[in-house]
Amino acid sequence: MALPPNLTEAEFSAALDEFSAAVGADWVFSSDEDVALYRDSYSIHWDEPEERVASAAVAPANVEEVQQVVRIANRFGIPLYPISTGRNLNYGGAAPNLTGSVVVDLKRMNRILKVDEDRHFALVEPGVAYFDLYAYIKEHDLKVMIDVPDPGWGSPMGNSLDHGVGFGMAPFRDHFAAHCGMEVVTPEGEVIRTGMGALPGSDSWQDFRYSAGPSVDGLFAQSNFGIVTKMGFWLMPLPEAYLTGTISVPRYQDLVAMVAEVNYLEDSFLTGLPSFSSPLGGGSEQSPALASLMENGWPSIEQLEQFVDSQDGPAWSVTLNFYGPEESVRANWSAAKRRFGNAIAGAVFEEGEFLTLPIPPEDEANLREKRRFGIPSLEAFTLTSRTALTADDPPEGHADLLIIVPRTAQANWDCARVLYEIYTEMGLPPITSPFSAPSSFIPRSFIRFILIPTWRDPERNRTSREIFSRLIDRCAEHGWGDYRTSPAFQDQLVGTYSYNNNSLLRFQEKLKDSIDPNGIISPGRYGIWPANMRNGRA
Repeated sequence: MALPPNLTEAEFSAALDEFSAAVGADWVFSSDEDVALYRDSYSIHWDEPEERVASAAVAPANVEEVQQVVRIANRFGIPLYPISTGRNLNYGGAAPNLTGSVVVDLKRMNRILKVDEDRHFALVEPGVAYFDLYAYIKEHDLKVMIDVPDPGWGSPMGNSLDHGVGFGMAPFRDHFAAHCGMEVVTPEGEVIRTGMGALPGSDSWQDFRYSAGPSVDGLFAQSNFGIVTKMGFWLMPLPEAYLTGTISVPRYQDLVAMVAEVNYLEDSFLTGLPSFSSPLGGGSEQSPALASLMENGWPSIEQLEQFVDSQDGPAWSVTLNFYGPEESVRANWSAAKRRFGNAIAGAVFEEGEFLTLPIPPEDEANLREKRRFGIPSLEAFTLTSRTALTADDPPEGHADLLIIVPRTAQANWDCARVLYEIYTEMGLPPITSPFSAPSSFIPRSFIRFILIPTWRDPERNRTSREIFSRLIDRCAEHGWGDYRTSPAFQDQLVGTYSYNNNSLLRFQEKLKDSIDPNGIISPGRYGIWPANMRNGRA
């Protein structure tokens, strides 16, 4: 067992007794077998001294018990690490930032407090999973649609607080941006409500995000300033219909105009998440023709245009997704065709799926992409890592980088080239090519999604850490920042956001010292260490 920092076994045993009195002995977990369930199964430090592990876990049933746990932790100086469902794989899972922390497992707080189909919102507790919320909506035949990540086994609260994203329309796809109102237990055990929740008797908590004065909601995302115990989310009204349409363009440089047109459509809320692709190969697996083209390094634009001309097919495609009444989705598809036809000579249009909603339960299993209809699933686990270092040798897990780049074709090409160069320099198979298409899960941004394999083998994990670390720094040199990562890399990542001598982090540290003087809530999360651990750690 890993003890909390600076505590003796006797002191920790006394603290566990107090936790048991607060939440019940059955909900305090301290055996090696129980604590092992809170390991990060994708850890890039698996079975190494640097692996972050908990000392125990405690599962409160309500906000009052959370308050008691926080106050006990303050008395003993025990660091706490709150989780909702602990399913945040690739980003640390249920394991804490600081070894010896006690995990505050909020799985018992699993009430769906309200879903309003006329005002289109939900109010939930941390232990509610996307599967739970979807089942509740279906059971009560509510005409709303949730936006889900993939996999969908996590919680809306946990996903949004880590800036997770989904697959629908932009106002809902950024899950934290779609939140409205939260209840928080502060590091001193006080309960606050944000927005209209601070006004006693208000029924507008999930309608209006603000109150009078500063808005503090963002302080509780990717942070260690409190434990969120309730959270509201705006939901999309259930659309009457869904339509897809694919647009293909003939030339390499047509991606410039394609991106501009898609930006217009999405920023006008006419289409949902666009799916860019190239039939000429954009990932680690390249056709023989493309491999031949890349033998002498990154080709020029002229060479790429000649290559496209020599192939039988378009250079780029994008599939658009339209939601709403049938009249509007067909009108929006017509508008998209008109705009693309005017902007890009030779653009080709293909209408795809048309479905009416809700999807009958018997048809859900046959849907090609359940996530686009707000249906949670575990389909993501059918993916294999695109960065496995040897063929036919799947890793045990992966650690992910989510690199944010400007929403332009040129930025997409520049990032693809830099990644190609990094992997080539390291003697590894490249994961990008000139035909790597952009992704736009994050509204108004492009994102380069990179999976780094993790293993049970320390030597292979060292190689993966070297790749990960180099990618963070090299991308930052170009102004492309990772925005979400596992505890193993959070200090390094936050260090790249270094404007004005790391003034943002220094401001966050001042807040930490004021809000959490004993430094008990998630020490070190996203580089924010309390004063008593800032130099040399505890």
